[in-house]
Parts: sequence; C-alpha cells; structure tokens
Amino acid sequence: MMNSDSPAGAGISSGFDVAAIRQDFPALQRTVNEFPLVYFDNTAATLKPRQVIDCITRVYSDFPANVHRGIHMLSEEATNAYEETREKLARFINAASSDEIIYTLNTTDSINHVCGSWGEANIGPGDEIIVTDMEHHANFVPWQQLCKRKGARLQVVGVLGSGQLNREEFDRKLSERTKLVAVAHVSNVSGVVNPIPELARQAHAVGAMFVADCAQSVPHMPIDVQTLGADFIAFSAYKMLAPFGVGILWGRRALLDAMPPYRTGGNMIAEVSREDTRFNVTPHKFEAGTPSIADVIATGAAIDYLEALGMDAIYNHEKKISRYLHERLAALPGLRIIGDYFEGKPAIASFHLDYAHPHDIAQFLNEEGVAVRSGLHCAEPLHNALGLNSSTRASLYLYNTNEEIDRLVAAIETVAEIFA
Repeated sequence: MMNSDSPAGAGISSGFDVAAIRQDFPALQRTVNEFPLVYFDNTAATLKPRQVIDCITRVYSDFPANVHRGIHMLSEEATNAYEETREKLARFINAASSDEIIYTLNTTDSINHVCGSWGEANIGPGDEIIVTDMEHHANFVPWQQLCKRKGARLQVVGVLGSGQLNREEFDRKLSERTKLVAVAHVSNVSGVVNPIPELARQAHAVGAMFVADCAQSVPHMPIDVQTLGADFIAFSAYKMLAPFGVGILWGRRALLDAMPPYRTGGNMIAEVSREDTRFNVTPHKFEAGTPSIADVIATGAAIDYLEALGMDAIYNHEKKISRYLHERLAALPGLRIIGDYFEGKPAIASFHLDYAHPHDIAQFLNEEGVAVRSGLHCAEPLHNALGLNSSTRASLYLYNTNEEIDRLVAAIETVAEIFA
C-alpha cells in the first residue's frame, strides 16, 4: 500500500461546494476567445483536477519504474500504488474482489476483451446476440463483427420516440437462442437510463450473458455491481476525472477465470517454454505488456476525489443542473432535444436546431467560449433511427453551473439571430 503521503487523495476536502470545486480544475481558469471557458463536453472526456495532475507528476518524479517486475524500492512503490488503485476501483463499484478489476485502455478496449475472449470461445453458428440502437459504437461494432465471424445473428432492439428502449421489441427478440445481451446503462446521446437489473434478469432467465456499457454511469452515479446484475461492465477513467489511457473491465470472477487471455506477451504469463505457455491468474492474464502506470495510479487519485465529494452528492447536483439545462433548452424555438426529459435524467442534452447544422452551431459556440460536441457521437444507429444525420450535444459534470447553462442558451439565441 502507499503510505499516508501518497499523491492519491492529497489535498481533497469533503463537501460539495461547486465554487470551491471549480478552483481545483486548472482548465476552468483559462479563457477561449477571451471568454471564460464553459466546458460542456464531459461525455467525451472530463477535465482533470490538480490532485490528479499532481499525482502524475509525483509518480514520474519519485518512482518512475515498471510494476510487478522489480525488487528495488522504486518498482515496489510503483507496484504498490498501481495495485492500490485496483483495490479502490473494486471498492468504488462494490466488486467482490480487486481480482475482478482488469485494466484496459478504455471502454472500447474493455468490451473488445469480452468479445475477443468470452465471445470467441462461446459464440457459434445459429447463436444470437442482442444490442440496441442506442449503443455507442464500442458496444455495437464488436458484437456485429463477432456475429459475422462466427455465423451468429445480431438482433438489434430499437428505441421509442421518447428515446427509451422499446421493451416490447426486447422481449420479443430475447429467446433461448440468445447467448449475450449488450446494453448501455446510460445513452451517451439521449441520457436515457436503461433498467439494467431488469434486463439482466431477463437475459439470465434464457441463459444469456449480460454486458453493460457503464461509461456514462459509473462517473456520475453510485454503481454497485452486486445489484446491477450484469456479468461484465466496462467504463473509462478519463470520463471520471482521471487521465487518458485507462479503461476498466469488471467481470464475475468465475467467468474471468474460465476465459482465455485476449492479448498475449509480457507480464501476463506464469511460465514459457519452447513448447507451451502457462498463463498468469486473473486479472494479470488479461494485462499484457507494460501498462500506463502513472495514469492508473492517478486514477486512484480521481477516485479519492470523487469519494471525498460523495457519489450521491455528485448525482444530486447533476440532476439539478440537468433539470435546468432541459428547461432552458426546451424553451428555445426550433430546438429539438433528443429524448424526453425525466426526473433524475443525467445532465446530457443532445439537440437539433431547425435552422443550423450541428457543426456550425458547435463552431459558433466555440467562438463564445462554450465547448460542446457535434456529430454522431459514435452512435450512428441511434441517429438513423431518429431520422437525424447529426446533433449537438451539451453534457455536464460536477463542476458545471446554472450560470454556464445561461451562457450556452445565450449563445444559441445568437445563433438563431444569425441563421434563422
């Protein structure tokens, strides 16, 4: 374990004071085109607090060594900090053991691990995999391509005009032929929260595995994998205040133990001979090669930051600003929000203006210092299902405010004056 002067968690105060929280984020102190930055692209990546940035600096300053391979002090310190983050992640999502936490590159890589390991070993001709139209490409394309390779069938469940999953269609397509169901916990476009426990129970009733893409839920709300019901969940560190280059795959230990490694090479072996290789145990057999050590350790600092604030407090703050965001946007003429608002909806609002293309909107908002996303958001099937070729997305996080929402709305009103 790291000692008490470790970089993880240093200088974090408890309580939810948004003004004080904002002081922890250097990026929020900068200007864009002479305007104070409004950062509303949090579903793509969140900003990093100084505690996380300082953690990275300390790792490279004090113990910039490889993990698991050395008996010298620097390697031992790096290894201890690296494995401490695994324990923090297990606690954060209430995993039964830290051995169920696998480090990957991102959510996409985590899902590809399941697809390339469990999927390749268990899916065959005539089997079916269920996904939905609201999936990020990361939870759609791997399963689509696996079905093509294996002669299986991809069943795609549609969405309603409200943005919600078409449960009748889900029930109709789920059958004894279904071997795996893959569903986003929260849509990265509409903010819809899918009832994962219910869907997982239905999948298990027909003997299917369940994969939950939790990239947009783990950073924003309390998640307990014991009650969520999925067999695997995937999420990304960089969407929860941590650095790029770290993803997390959680799986039930019995499943992970039975799965072959997805990648092979250094660090994931127990013994190698000319004739054969004996692989390491879970989770190490899935972590081939030298990882992003400093980024993993800094992920521990990000978890410390989130836990100091409290995930319930973060979720409550986001619910409040989500309500205000949707009220303000819904009042703008010619603006269509993708998906209906519902109480407790995450602070994600993708929208389309009748009079301007999303790329033009995003470009103009940038001129006003407001950072949003435009395009398909790696969710082309959903846009196709809703008859849209793209959208503009505003997504908020724990450091955003109603005043920033007012700036977004004012900028959109200026867009209307120019284009409408």
